[in-house]
Amino acid sequence: MSDRFVVVGAGTMGLGIAYVAAGAGHAVEVVEVDPARGTAALTRLGELWDRAVGRGKLTADEAAANRERVTLRAALADVAEGPDVVVEAVPERLDLKRAVLRDAEALIPTLLGSNTSSIPIGELAAGLERPDRFLGLHFFNPVWAMALLEIVVGPATAEETTAAAVALAGRLGKDPVVVRDMPGFATSRLGVTLGLEAIRMVADGVASPADIDKAMVLGYRHPVGPLELTDLVGLDVRLDIARTLQAAYGDRFAPPPLLEEMVAAGRLGKKSGRGFYTWTDGVRS
Repeated sequence: MSDRFVVVGAGTMGLGIAYVAAGAGHAVEVVEVDPARGTAALTRLGELWDRAVGRGKLTADEAAANRERVTLRAALADVAEGPDVVVEAVPERLDLKRAVLRDAEALIPTLLGSNTSSIPIGELAAGLERPDRFLGLHFFNPVWAMALLEIVVGPATAEETTAAAVALAGRLGKDPVVVRDMPGFATSRLGVTLGLEAIRMVADGVASPADIDKAMVLGYRHPVGPLELTDLVGLDVRLDIARTLQAAYGDRFAPPPLLEEMVAAGRLGKKSGRGFYTWTDGVRS
């Protein structure tokens, strides 16, 4: 397969999407305006492929082929027209995403998607000339391990675009759900509700973060507790999503003061080394 797959943003989610797309045989272009972040993403991808080889998940030749499929670009202007897929994975800010999507649409991709986890697709589509080719492609962290892909159908999304996204999910090894365009969609609306309540419980002194998480893992068979998941997603990301949902649905989604304080202090979770847990070399301690 030689389909061109462009990922805009080399943060946690963009990196994961690039990893999966390269593994599925796509020629992947990662667009990242921050040179240091872009270089770090390529290094991290190499580490992931080396780990996969060490675990017997890939052969050395397969890992090498995946590396060869990934190219780093400094700007969307450096990407040639006509990619098959463009997925925007920049921070969860409406104006930023709109600007990136307008520039991405100018490349005339067959399929244009946003990895937003909460912003309505209809709002993101404002200013697009072909909103019928645009929808939400909400991946989950870590992308290489999580089977779900939430496909969000916007007000102008064409049926053939939705069908193309479902087919893409299959090629990437993902199991899709198709949802209507509502703030928070299905997954973030439910997941953030649980995460915010868990944070309030920490603030109230109900139990330690570890025990709250343990209760959900053992009592409800969640694979990971809501506070550890918040660390993995990023407390800043959770805060942005909570504010988006608060604007849409009211104060039941108001971010707890503890969350705001932790973000202000730079305790963002795994990516900063400290959130509700301490993380050393990517491992919770």
